[in-house]
Amino acid sequence: MNFIKYLLLISVLISTLIHAKSFVYITDQVDIPMRENKTFGDNIVRSLSSGSKLSILQATEDGWTQVKYENSTGWVISRYLSNNPSARLQLEKLKRSHNANKLLTSKQNKRNTALGKQIKTLKSQNTKLSVQISKSQAEKQHVEQIYKDALKLEHSNEKLTTQVLQLKVEIQLLENNNTATQESSSRNWFITGGLMLFFGIMIGFIFPSFVNRRRY
Repeated sequence: MNFIKYLLLISVLISTLIHAKSFVYITDQVDIPMRENKTFGDNIVRSLSSGSKLSILQATEDGWTQVKYENSTGWVISRYLSNNPSARLQLEKLKRSHNANKLLTSKQNKRNTALGKQIKTLKSQNTKLSVQISKSQAEKQHVEQIYKDALKLEHSNEKLTTQVLQLKVEIQLLENNNTATQESSSRNWFITGGLMLFFGIMIGFIFPSFVNRRRY
């Protein structure tokens, strides 16, 4: 029993030398008293529950270790101390970690499900957008073709307008020429009629004189 005590004391001393500030844990299942000094009696400072984390101040060869817990400092029997938390505490810690991981996994699964729904919705929207884009491109091509046809029609209309104007000018020229021809023809007939009247008058004066001369 003393050999085990010395081994524990040596391990505590080595841990104290290696680390500037080391920690140990209460290993017993019952509360361990922290005493004001290294004696048994009415000198208990407080009780330390299993798994309490203590700061080592010093360790002695007689099986006592001076520790600090929160704001309390005192002595504890070295054999109740361990460099590692008890298996029970480690198991509880693992259980808490496992439960936390399960909760995180559950949240992640819910998030993955929500993301999956969002992905399906986005895929559906993307498909609709692709169809709309295809329709828009087809409508764009149709509008562009209509615009090109309209430009062609406008060009043809301009040509036709030019031709109509040319025809109107030609018609106007023809009408002017026709009017001038009619006026010239009227003048010619007027002159011809005047000449015929003049010659008729002249004949009317000359012919009777000529007839009278032959009688005599």
